[in-house]
Amino acid sequence: MCGVKHVFYYKSKKIVVNTLIHLFLISVAITCLYPLLWMISSSLKTQDMIFKDISLIPNQFRLENYVLAWKEGGFGRNFFNSIIYTVSVVFGIVIISSMAAYAFSRLRFVGSKFLFIIFMAAMMIPIPGSFVALYVLLNKLHLRNTPIGYILCMINVGLSTSIFLLKTFFDKMPKELEDAARIDGCSKIGIWWHVALPLAKPVLAVVVVFNALAVWNEYILALIIFDNRKFMPLQVALQSFQGEFVTNYPLLMAGLTITALPIILVYLLMQKYIIKGVTQGAIVG
Repeated sequence: MCGVKHVFYYKSKKIVVNTLIHLFLISVAITCLYPLLWMISSSLKTQDMIFKDISLIPNQFRLENYVLAWKEGGFGRNFFNSIIYTVSVVFGIVIISSMAAYAFSRLRFVGSKFLFIIFMAAMMIPIPGSFVALYVLLNKLHLRNTPIGYILCMINVGLSTSIFLLKTFFDKMPKELEDAARIDGCSKIGIWWHVALPLAKPVLAVVVVFNALAVWNEYILALIIFDNRKFMPLQVALQSFQGEFVTNYPLLMAGLTITALPIILVYLLMQKYIIKGVTQGAIVG
């Protein structure tokens, strides 16, 4: 009888604990999703109704807000700029950081530990702390107010963290796989390309999403580097919906919705790799 009471007690306790955990997680999910749902709902309302009608489902759907937002202030051109910048920067970071991380993990050369410490130290420097140096350097190289100058700066911003994540993975990679590839005639570059990179897909997914998010949301550095509006990324274009005294909230919300969709899509496509990368120790600390 005593044993039955203990079993009932522990089962009841487990149910109560699980219920509280799920309620907490549901509340967190709601607080995260509600601003997104409000943004989408507001993008389908008029300027007058956006604060009068607090419901998430508008009485009338104004899809023309998206057309107006796309045409207003060259939003479409800036959207295309952000896609070019994001793809270029992420591609550059993946190639450079994976090669550097593999070299730090597998190659032994003079000063390798010192160079790796320098890269890690760069992680502690906030991006605004390097603005003056970047501005002067780009001016001397005649790369300020050019897309290539912005792309190189953003690649530099994402390298340290990406190298750290990939080196952590390569350190755990079995050396027997490299020995087998070497017996088959693979060079060091061949092993990096045919062995290391395919195995590092989960970590690369983390690197891609983190850096894509950073480039897609960058705002201040673009204002510093670019003078010409036609080179500006998407985040700067959102300013066209905000005046000194009046803000066009429906168009602003429509623009924000368009801005959020690509990153959400990238995350959904790489979700399984990101979870796998985290569980395999892609993120340490």
